[in-house]
Amino acid sequence: SEEWYKDLLAQTFTIGTIDPTGKLKPKCWRENTTPVAVFADSTNIIEGTIGKIEPSPMSRVYNDITVRYDWNPGAKKFNKDDALYVRPMYWAERDGIGAVVPDPDSTQFCLCMYVAPMPEPAGAKLTVSKFRRPTLETMPTDVKTGALYPNNARMIREAVSRGFTNALVLDMLGNVAETGSSNIFMAKDGVLFTPAVNGTFLNGITRQRVIKLMREKGVEVVESVLKVDDFMGADEMFTVGNYSKVGPVTQLEAKEMQLGPLYRKARAAYWEFAHSGPWAV
Repeated sequence: SEEWYKDLLAQTFTIGTIDPTGKLKPKCWRENTTPVAVFADSTNIIEGTIGKIEPSPMSRVYNDITVRYDWNPGAKKFNKDDALYVRPMYWAERDGIGAVVPDPDSTQFCLCMYVAPMPEPAGAKLTVSKFRRPTLETMPTDVKTGALYPNNARMIREAVSRGFTNALVLDMLGNVAETGSSNIFMAKDGVLFTPAVNGTFLNGITRQRVIKLMREKGVEVVESVLKVDDFMGADEMFTVGNYSKVGPVTQLEAKEMQLGPLYRKARAAYWEFAHSGPWAV
């Protein structure tokens, strides 16, 4: 219905059109046909483009990308202090090969924003999931796609049904891959470990950032093949991801643990980074 589209447009900033009826014309924007690149933390929405946009008092130039903090029609629809989360989405509107393979030239883009305060670091309680991460031979594990969400959702749902808050997830070979919603780190004897990227989970941006920051702080970070027993013997664990950034793990199965020094160092280093760049306002 038209009212449904009006409600949707009140929450989104779009590139292209999302109105198949052709009646509503959302405010769209392209620069050299390059979609906007969006960066976000819990309270700030900023946008950048490889093309050029008019400078403003709230502009910064970072790695040849002009970012504007004050031009976002979607963000302006929320209260100033709302903690916003952004989800960029791409989809194709026409068939390519048959009814299964889409026509890439028909790809559209929508950026959805909604209020989602960053979770407090209360501590995740993990259980080993009976479900596994697929391989690249069976699913497009090298991209962030909605096709993978149902598998992760059932991991978390099953874990919650047993009194936990998330799941420690293995790959098809029985190696630890990640949790149901984030990458994971463990520490042993002052050394930080994280599963080596093997094509079954995303090498997350926050994961890469934390590895870099911790190494700059002098912490040894090892990317390797890890088993459940490695995590059961860990001194501490924490998760990293775009939604909650750096969060502690306080339980794995029956094993309970405290917030450790490397978790605290990683969280402090990440927030120091997050509040020091040109995106910090």
